[in-house]
Amino acid sequence: MTWKFLFCGLALLLFQLVLGQNDSIVRLNEVVVSDSKLQKFLNAQQIRVLNDSVLQKNTGSFTNLLLFNSPIYFKENGAGMVSSPSFRGTTAQQTAVIWNGININSQLNGQTDFNTINAADFNSISIRSGGGSVLYGSGAVGGSIHLTNLLSFNSKIKHQFRANYGSFNSLGLNYGVEGGSEKWAYQASISRNSSDNDYEYIGRNQKNENGEFYNQSLNFSSGYKINDNNFLKFYSHWFDSERHFSGTITVRSKNKYQDFNSRNMLEWVNFNNRFTSKIKLAYLTESYRYFENKDADFYTFGKVKTFLGRYDATYKITAQKEVLAVFEVSQNHGEGSDILPKKRTIGSGSIVWKHQLTDKFDYELGVRNEISDRYESPILFSAGTRLNVTDFYKIKLNASKNYRIPTYNDLYWQGSGNPELKPEHALQAEIGQEFTYKKTKLSFIGFYSKLRDMLRWIPNSSGLWQPQNTDKVTIYGLEALLENKLNFGNHHFALNASYAYTISERDDLEKQLIYVPIHKANGSISYSYKKITAYFQTLFNGEVFTSSDNFYSLDSYNYSNIGADYDFGKKNTYRLGFQVLNLENTNYQNVASRPMPGRHFQVYLTLNL
Repeated sequence: MTWKFLFCGLALLLFQLVLGQNDSIVRLNEVVVSDSKLQKFLNAQQIRVLNDSVLQKNTGSFTNLLLFNSPIYFKENGAGMVSSPSFRGTTAQQTAVIWNGININSQLNGQTDFNTINAADFNSISIRSGGGSVLYGSGAVGGSIHLTNLLSFNSKIKHQFRANYGSFNSLGLNYGVEGGSEKWAYQASISRNSSDNDYEYIGRNQKNENGEFYNQSLNFSSGYKINDNNFLKFYSHWFDSERHFSGTITVRSKNKYQDFNSRNMLEWVNFNNRFTSKIKLAYLTESYRYFENKDADFYTFGKVKTFLGRYDATYKITAQKEVLAVFEVSQNHGEGSDILPKKRTIGSGSIVWKHQLTDKFDYELGVRNEISDRYESPILFSAGTRLNVTDFYKIKLNASKNYRIPTYNDLYWQGSGNPELKPEHALQAEIGQEFTYKKTKLSFIGFYSKLRDMLRWIPNSSGLWQPQNTDKVTIYGLEALLENKLNFGNHHFALNASYAYTISERDDLEKQLIYVPIHKANGSISYSYKKITAYFQTLFNGEVFTSSDNFYSLDSYNYSNIGADYDFGKKNTYRLGFQVLNLENTNYQNVASRPMPGRHFQVYLTLNL
């Protein structure tokens, strides 16, 4: 697979050189966004866009980027291994990942492994909190993560090369290029990450054995401006990885796991006075191979191919009133060593109404219905409002019904699958207050959710483990977010902090769900003077329970990172920096019996040409 990535990388270089010949005239940039719904129809919810400075400070895994810049909790089966999120007290399957406007959660297990995403492949990453199934479908219960490739017409060619090297022979490489002419726009990147991952367990005469991994990705996006009213766009993303799954403190492992995912989408956008339409045609694949013994040839596998068609139509009735209609049809073809070959088709329709009543008050209403040949789906709704009381104070209210469909593993696992399963569904409400003064923003969001028909694998009357719609869960909590920027001449300060208080209990036990911390907090502060930048990040994770009766738990922990870099370029940017990760050498676990790395180091170089 490596040679294919190298070949495609050379093709990208050739492509950008050809388009670069059209960059002789300077014109105003024109950006066409694929996922405009996030900007237009979700004003009543908390959305944070991670800017370039945040991305530059987190050159490692996508998991670590979100750990320090969101309220999401992650459980990792060791560094670089499977990474599962818990967003607002929900399960990993209830956080949706949206790639250029479409949901890419796995059809096999219903979630996204956040260690199979290279953040450097995307020039816009957003975090949306709360329910969003009306627009983004299954899994958008706790929140959603949006990965977007922005295309900019009439822009100069930009090259960026990033490299980082650190402890445990960890190496990361990324090359990206973007640019555009009057008619064309493009954005492409190629990435490679690898690590021996053989860190020592603190306080034990033991190493993380069989933990080595590599991954590589190829990303390409292009747009063609047919005329002022019509754009044609193409998005493609390929990911390939191999991980040797490390064992636990007491059990050694010789496992190996291979991932290969591809996503390709063609989009036509038409602007016609008050009417905007988008047609998306996508082909997605996901596959894995699992080797119980990495030295043997025998493996089990699973794979799904997905064909998707989507039509978005937005009509601006007046300057204050706008309506969005979305129609989508998808067909999945799945099979595997333990999965019966099956095909399922899902169709859905959504309508969202937005009304700006005054300059300070607007509201949104939405409804979604879905039809499937495998299960019955509930009718979903959303309602939200935003009131700008003053320039200083803003209130947001939102309520919604959201869902998560059964996966291929749930429905079709040989001998255990349950074709009678119903989708999970949740009734949710939240209220947010936002205070803004100059360059300081402080937000408080209270949330509440009632989850029904939660899917769990439990033994049936014959002792066979099967998925069942069993649990009812009540979730409530509070999030607080702070952003602040101060400038004194050449001295620049930036502060970001968040805190999440989350109660997520099964109604029958009145016990906290496993791997959901009641308290989580993070913060960062950075200082820059001319060409020098220094920063400090810290994370606190409260106690998490590892058994449903809350008898067993993992202790709370706190660890920090520090870093600094220097820009020694003049016309162009050449940034050299270093990081010390887990500064306090904290001994911690976020999954039982799987210690995480102690203090380790990294140097990085970024070239912007």
